Amino acid sequence: MSKKPSLLAYAVKERDKGQKSIWKQIGAAWPHAKGGNGFTIELDALPLDGRIVLMEPKADDKAASFEADAGDE
Repeated sequence: MSKKPSLLAYAVKERDKGQKSIWKQIGAAWPHAKGGNGFTIELDALPLDGRIVLMEPKADDKAASFEADAGDE
């Protein structure tokens, strides 16, 4: 399994019309260690409202805190 995540997880909170949504990185996802089409997701937080969005990391994303051995199932 790659140490860098395939996807980053964000909690997204919608705001009033005309205001940008608030995006907060809350976790990451890696292809499941046992293969197949699934992912292992590691979250540091859960949103109380809003939604979770998974996005591919950009070159400038700071995913260093998630470069661990997640998915050891």
